[in-house]
Amino acid sequence: MNIFIASDHTGVDVRQKILGVLEGLECVYQDLGPFDDAPVDYPLYARAVAREVLTTPHSFGILICGSGTGMAIAANKVRGIRAAQCFDEYSAMMARYDNDANILCLRAREFNHDLYPQIIKAFLLTEFSQLERHKRRISKLEK
Repeated sequence: MNIFIASDHTGVDVRQKILGVLEGLECVYQDLGPFDDAPVDYPLYARAVAREVLTTPHSFGILICGSGTGMAIAANKVRGIRAAQCFDEYSAMMARYDNDANILCLRAREFNHDLYPQIIKAFLLTEFSQLERHKRRISKLEK
């Protein structure tokens, strides 16, 4: 499993915590930045991660911004991406199980960062259900 991760400037510090979680799970990851807290435009980072996820087999993305919302909106503009903003283990698990989400979006501000390990593990370790109703719904999203 390959993980591509990026943030905006608000997520630089917490991204380091997330990298520790990925190392603990023995994931192969690529950090796409940014590497300092100078203001950046999050759509550029969302697009970079989305493109890597689409072109790299067996891969997922993790995006972090202040609220998680901007990254989710930006990533979902890329055809083939299903980015889910998750705040707990349940939302992460269901994003994968029901929606076959391929990018996890997390919140950097006003959030308990101690929840990151459970959220990330739930997202990465939950398989898509393969249920026909979910395949049908995803197919409609792609159209």
